Amino acid sequence: MAKAEKRKTEFQSQHVEIVTGQVQNPNWSRAHSGAKANPRFISAQMNAKESAISVLASKGAIDECQAEAAVKFRRLFEAMGGKGASAIDYSREQVDGGGVTVAITDQQIDAGRKLKLAHDALTKAHGVYAWKIVISVCGEGRSIHEMTETRRQRDTLTDNLRTYLDCLAAHWRLSTRRNIPAPK
Repeated sequence: MAKAEKRKTEFQSQHVEIVTGQVQNPNWSRAHSGAKANPRFISAQMNAKESAISVLASKGAIDECQAEAAVKFRRLFEAMGGKGASAIDYSREQVDGGGVTVAITDQQIDAGRKLKLAHDALTKAHGVYAWKIVISVCGEGRSIHEMTETRRQRDTLTDNLRTYLDCLAAHWRLSTRRNIPAPK
């Protein structure tokens, strides 16, 4: 995620801030990389306040590799069912003929394995506290303000989160920095 430009809109909300930013073109291919009709990056509108990660990325507080690591973590967390199980609605009438439900899918198993490896790498480097912070901010979408009381706590938590995201970026080989060693 690159630093985005703010844009005034008619709709105003404290939870919505529409910005225009550069994102990778989902239709881009190497075969047509020189063509003007197929640019690698395109402009797109997005909500900069969707999550704490998007807010930090839009303000330039985290770099592209850190944001990419956070997005990858969120995708794996959600693939595992991190949003929680839905409750059974006992008021609905039971009917027969529904499809067979699968207890756990291959995608969930794969996401669980990847998260376990990330957990091991992060807790080995920074302890269990780091894992809890990454789950709260990246997985559950909690804001930094919601988890802290003072400005100093917010700054410290943001600095720590950057360090933890650097560790995950190195683990997933997303980092282009030379000072972050890749795990063995």
